[in-house]
Amino acid sequence: MGEPGLRPVATRPHRPSGACALRARSVDLACRRRTDSRAVAGRRPVGSAGGVSPLPGRGWWAGLPPAAGAAVMAVAVISVGLHLTGHEVVSLVALALSGALWLVLAADFTARLLGDRGRFRAEADTPAALTAVAATTVLGTRLSALGWQDAAAALLVLAAVLWPGLLLSVVRHWRRRMPGVAFLVCVATQGLAVLAAVLAAAEHRDWLARAAPACFCLGLLLYAAALVRFDFREVVGGAGDHWVAGGALSISALAASRLTASPVWTGSAHTALRTTTLAALGLSLAWYAVLLTAELRHPRPRYDIRRWATVFPLGMTAAACLSAAEPTAVAWLRPLGEVLLWIAVAACLFTCAALVTSHTSHPSRPSDTSRRAARGTGADRS
Repeated sequence: MGEPGLRPVATRPHRPSGACALRARSVDLACRRRTDSRAVAGRRPVGSAGGVSPLPGRGWWAGLPPAAGAAVMAVAVISVGLHLTGHEVVSLVALALSGALWLVLAADFTARLLGDRGRFRAEADTPAALTAVAATTVLGTRLSALGWQDAAAALLVLAAVLWPGLLLSVVRHWRRRMPGVAFLVCVATQGLAVLAAVLAAAEHRDWLARAAPACFCLGLLLYAAALVRFDFREVVGGAGDHWVAGGALSISALAASRLTASPVWTGSAHTALRTTTLAALGLSLAWYAVLLTAELRHPRPRYDIRRWATVFPLGMTAAACLSAAEPTAVAWLRPLGEVLLWIAVAACLFTCAALVTSHTSHPSRPSDTSRRAARGTGADRS
């Protein structure tokens, strides 16, 4: 019973105003999207520092980062080195593997170009996109040595078509304190010079031999531009692509050695090319010593897809020594190249083992580092 004269007040459930309700629905929707995106990210295969293979299980072809092209470059240049030292059977095995990887990456590249233009444009801005050009030229160089000149010429044309657009896109997005992958602007350009010089010698195309120095000189200029922007702290803290700082000089030395061997260049031009070959090779060996010392003092044993960008310079330095020995008349470069080649082979096998181990241990664990590897970045964009 209530007090006389007082009536119970009827209450109605509280209804938020229109603005509050809209804000509540927006927050709820954002939370749901965030949850969904995290769930998708947890399933997305990423070539990673977190232990995920560049070939991770079902649907892996949809998640290959541009940095995976370094694996093709590494295996292909080791195939070149093994061919130069007479280990033909093992060289052909490496060639078959690099060719298969190249086909996979070419299919992924085409699928992104035709079906996912947003992702294609985003990744084309990163230096790692130039592995498409570099891998194509290194593979073409090995195919030319095998005698497949038509296939090598087709790869040269393909690389030459891809190169200018990717190069301009990458250079427009350069920043301060770039990682070692920035030197791919030089590697891709020198790759064109190497393949052009090799095809010129095989097919007796003097016009190719005369065109190659243009790419070679441009490659040296691009190296200087990348060096100015390189973050030298990467030497002691880089995830693997910092080795490209030396590898770019190695492929420059390889290009110069092929031009030195060309009968098109005689007299003072030949002397200048020989001197340039030895200078570039000497600088690349100095980088090799510095980077190896830093690796020993600051070990980074964890697998990262960018470690393939370590194997490539190791193999390229060996190939440059082997290639330069005869045209420069410096005989001791050949035994040095043989020693460096087996170091590169060991590094390749170790990286393969680390890849398999990381994939079996952590089959799907994306991380911030892995996302940077997928973008081929890691630089300070300030």
